[in-house]
Amino acid sequence: MSTNDNQPASNFIRQIIANDLKDNKNNGKVVTRFPPEPNGYLHIGHAKSICLNFGIAAENNGRCNLRFDDTNPEKESDEYVEAIKRDVQWLGFEWSELHHASDYFEQLYDYAVQLIEQGQAYVDSLSAEQIREYRGTLTEPGKESPDRSRPIAENLDLFKRMRAGEFADGQYVLRAKIDMASPNINMRDPALYRIRRVHHQRTGNDWCIYPMYDYTHCISDALEGITHSLCTLEFEDHRPLYDWVLDQVKTPSHPQQIEFARLQLEYTIVSKRKLNQLVTEKHVGGWDDPRMPTIAGLRRAGFTPKSIRDFCERIGLTKQNSWIEMGVLEYCIREDLNDNAPRAMAVLQPLRVVIDNYPEDQTEQLEVGNHPQKPELGKRIVPFSKVILIERDDFAEIPPPKFKRLVAGGEVRLRGSYVIQCNEIIKDADGNITELRCSYDPDTLGKNPEGRKVKGVIHWVSEQHSQPAELRLYNRLFSVPNPDNEENFLDAINPESLEVLTDCRVEASLANPQPESRYQFERTGYFCFDAIDSVNGKLVFNRTVTLRDNWEKD
Repeated sequence: MSTNDNQPASNFIRQIIANDLKDNKNNGKVVTRFPPEPNGYLHIGHAKSICLNFGIAAENNGRCNLRFDDTNPEKESDEYVEAIKRDVQWLGFEWSELHHASDYFEQLYDYAVQLIEQGQAYVDSLSAEQIREYRGTLTEPGKESPDRSRPIAENLDLFKRMRAGEFADGQYVLRAKIDMASPNINMRDPALYRIRRVHHQRTGNDWCIYPMYDYTHCISDALEGITHSLCTLEFEDHRPLYDWVLDQVKTPSHPQQIEFARLQLEYTIVSKRKLNQLVTEKHVGGWDDPRMPTIAGLRRAGFTPKSIRDFCERIGLTKQNSWIEMGVLEYCIREDLNDNAPRAMAVLQPLRVVIDNYPEDQTEQLEVGNHPQKPELGKRIVPFSKVILIERDDFAEIPPPKFKRLVAGGEVRLRGSYVIQCNEIIKDADGNITELRCSYDPDTLGKNPEGRKVKGVIHWVSEQHSQPAELRLYNRLFSVPNPDNEENFLDAINPESLEVLTDCRVEASLANPQPESRYQFERTGYFCFDAIDSVNGKLVFNRTVTLRDNWEKD
């Protein structure tokens, strides 16, 4: 069954598959795959592909494999493999089968030999620079390599010796023999194998030649019985090569490649190379930094699997690239957390309030609802005592117009508690307010006596019972909608993407939160408990999103 809560909307891929099932194509089967390269953490663009591939399979009682495209070991690692598996499962999906492209290295080699024997591949001694030069341009055809007419027996011998490690890196490549005059540059004798002496995380040093992605991907799909190979639009021009390879070699099936527009989200980048640069140059705290568009970063920021799945469903599938406003993603998490996150009180910039007429040694255990619209989420105990802390911004000695919080001589209601009145302002030698002296009305617990109107409601915590906490106010990492358009994308980093508040206090009920616990801090925003950095008794909460969209449209 689908992991989406609502019936998924129709799109052109669902329609293609519906027609295939109607025609009993592929014997009525739907088999998809999600094929990431383990050279970095997954990002929000991958989430769209994950939801599509796993969702399409689930909707049609089919199967979806997770397959790692591990053909470029220089940039790949087991860390990335494990991170990808975690992210897919966290999003709510389970793969039918787990594969690696390296599972097929021997078969891929055999198919390459078959192409050589059929006269459809040859070993080329041109350098990478010469190959680019010979390839031609979009308006001019390429020219054939001098090695293109090399005899089949010689090609087989050289390819065997390439595998045996007799040649230096880059000395030879194996190329498909297709058409150097093709209007599609991808069909101008593309490389199939290159020599590269790199230790592979799974096969060790067994191989010193590695297959290229375009060659590997289609054969891997065919070996796994994939029926619909769903990929993003940049692979549309590669589809003729995908089909050509499968038409030449004797694989058990011939999957259908279908392209869709990739996710382009404003105020982010999704280039793994650039994301890696952000990490290695320490512009962020790591791949899971809450400002990163990685799934791990979104998770640590407090995004829920449901909100990301909902976002991917909302933006839909098209054949036309377009930009998605960040506000759409933020709307999805606000909607989810508004419905499901329990409320709590946190004071970010504390101002001390002493209630003079409250007993010195008394503490009341007040019951406060966890959600104003969901009584089924229960209640929590919030201690109330003589000294409380309120937000410094919730008091004004000289209030601006329409200020409905606490003022000198004025009254305000404490959330879930009493009405207090400010009677005296205490200042230090420099004139800074350090404390308020107030009184409370014991007859106002949870109510307004008849004829008394108190409009303002503020949050608070008991000084004695509250917990010290660090609150990290995350914002968009980039200050422009499309940082990729900048001459240097690093120049577009938002200098105010993180504000760390170290003197915050949170209510007593948050003393021992569970990892990834999410809350709406009253009147402040949605926050997630950061179990990674909450060590040695320190509490850290990351802001997921503000209560409202604070970004104006450009």
